[in-house]
Amino acid sequence: MKKTSKERLSEKLETWKHFGDLGNGGITRRAFEPAEIQAREEFKKRITALGMTLEVDDVGNLYATYPGKEDLPRIVVGSHMDSVISGGNYDGIYGVLSGLEAAETIITDKIELRHPLTVMVWTNEEGSKFEPAMMSSGIVTGKFDKEKMFAVKDRNSDLTFGQALKDSGWEGDAKYRLNSKDYCCYFEPHIEQGPVLEDGGFEIGVVEGVVGMINYDLILEGVSAHAGTFPQQYRKDALKAASTIVIDLWDKLGKIADDLVFTFGEFELKPNVHTVVPNHVKISVDSRHRDPEIMKKVVEVIKSIPGEVCKCKFSYEEHWGRDTVEFNKQMVGYIEESARELGYTYHEMYSGAGHDAQYVSYILPATMLFIPSKDGLSHTVVEYSSPDQCWHGANVVLNAILKADAEF
Repeated sequence: MKKTSKERLSEKLETWKHFGDLGNGGITRRAFEPAEIQAREEFKKRITALGMTLEVDDVGNLYATYPGKEDLPRIVVGSHMDSVISGGNYDGIYGVLSGLEAAETIITDKIELRHPLTVMVWTNEEGSKFEPAMMSSGIVTGKFDKEKMFAVKDRNSDLTFGQALKDSGWEGDAKYRLNSKDYCCYFEPHIEQGPVLEDGGFEIGVVEGVVGMINYDLILEGVSAHAGTFPQQYRKDALKAASTIVIDLWDKLGKIADDLVFTFGEFELKPNVHTVVPNHVKISVDSRHRDPEIMKKVVEVIKSIPGEVCKCKFSYEEHWGRDTVEFNKQMVGYIEESARELGYTYHEMYSGAGHDAQYVSYILPATMLFIPSKDGLSHTVVEYSSPDQCWHGANVVLNAILKADAEF
């Protein structure tokens, strides 16, 4: 079994920590902001030094390729370099750098591949500056309309994604997009972002798919009144109605399945004045599970909420969702076989978070692997995976690439 260099991988991870460094162990590196541009330039410098060629598609995705011996479609491994606000140094970037380290090992150790190998960087995976998440992989795989996505505005200004891309200097050509003709398969290494691997003492997560999810807004419309002069029994308090619904949903959804997850993550209240009874509340519901029948029951519960709650009008809006994605079994097998042959403990699992690989799986055989996250924490400045954990994952990536190269 081949192995990468732990020292080189650690150096890569340390270098990228400087791009968007907050000084507290974390980063903010949003799409097309200066820190993300610096990360792109460093990537370009390194792949050029390795003799890889760089192509950039029309949404700013990067493709660094090393040629193979035969005229065959490319094997691709990658992830993203952008982050959430006050994020960590492993989410996304670990997948890029472990892929880059696998490529560097192949090049420096003169391992001959039949297929070309491409290390890929997806643009704006997090959606922390321009919504939605996984924007570019959604465009490339036909899930999102390019024109609509290019018109999406920055959360805090009128700057559109399309203009930011053009201003960045990283707008390329659609002919370079990932596709099913020029590429044969896709690997995405990632940190788990949860506690399962660490708690179970596993070194590698063999990811079989991505769980399905739904996203709804619950909307309550009441009537504003003076907080001091209007008697309680006459009030149509939208916050009281919303609170009642949340408590009721918490109870009902919690009884559907032990492994169903859900949260009410976004909250909008109007007029949001301490002397005024709220007349409007909007709450988001995010729920996830791999079994589509379970997700149907979640939707049924939401749709069973009556049209009036605590004298307030209730309505809901469905925003988006996804079906459970099953990764290619042959590709999953390469990850499992590599982990086993390297002597690493592993756990078969599904991802609760969305990743670019789920969209890629619609056009290419794809899979992911996870490495443990300390305390299960991610999207935070204390996000951490140890050098050994990162190295183990890179070793699995390398050997999975070699298996795919021999069989595809």
